[in-house]
Amino acid sequence: MRPVPNSLHDEAAARLREQIFAGALPPGSFLDEGALCERLSISRTPLREALKVLVAEGLLRHEPRRGCFVAEVTERDLDEIFPVIALLEGRAAHEATRNASAADVAALTALHQRLQECAQQGRITDYYEANYAIHEALITLADNRWLAQVIGDLRKILRLARAQTLHVPGRLQQSLAEHLAVFAALKARDCDAAEEAMRNHLLRQRDALRDIARNQQSRLSP
Repeated sequence: MRPVPNSLHDEAAARLREQIFAGALPPGSFLDEGALCERLSISRTPLREALKVLVAEGLLRHEPRRGCFVAEVTERDLDEIFPVIALLEGRAAHEATRNASAADVAALTALHQRLQECAQQGRITDYYEANYAIHEALITLADNRWLAQVIGDLRKILRLARAQTLHVPGRLQQSLAEHLAVFAALKARDCDAAEEAMRNHLLRQRDALRDIARNQQSRLSP
């Protein structure tokens, strides 16, 4: 049998990943292979290869004799993931500080100005985009493919939580202050301070998610 071209299952995996992140396939939902084959216009072989990719990424869980379900992120998962990604992104900030050129600092200055404008105007969606761009820029500057790979994998899992921490009262300005602390350390060429500030930034995100969970629980309690 001729092997199925990688592009088929890669494309299917990308489309399913996008639907998971968009919430079209919510956590816990069952993936009907027949319906997906029809929706994606592919046969079962590339679909199953795509499902294997997403299981390996942690976005799906496979249950024997039942099939695949969209993974659900628990509070325990978040407690375990955030300290790890905080260490990794902290290290990325350390290496980015060591590697950044004057041109890189100028580019980061523009990104942080955009971040401040979004925070001042309360444009949370735009703030998220600028925030993401800054994290990506630092990871790129770190120039460490292993860090980038593992951080990328963990970020995919965290996107399943789909919680908007910036809606927590005061979190938007707190997040901005944390980013500015990382950038100040980078401009000062203080690798250790940049690492610590980024680690603190990620751990504060976990605190904000706990606040969201507590508020949701209190609303559900009689």
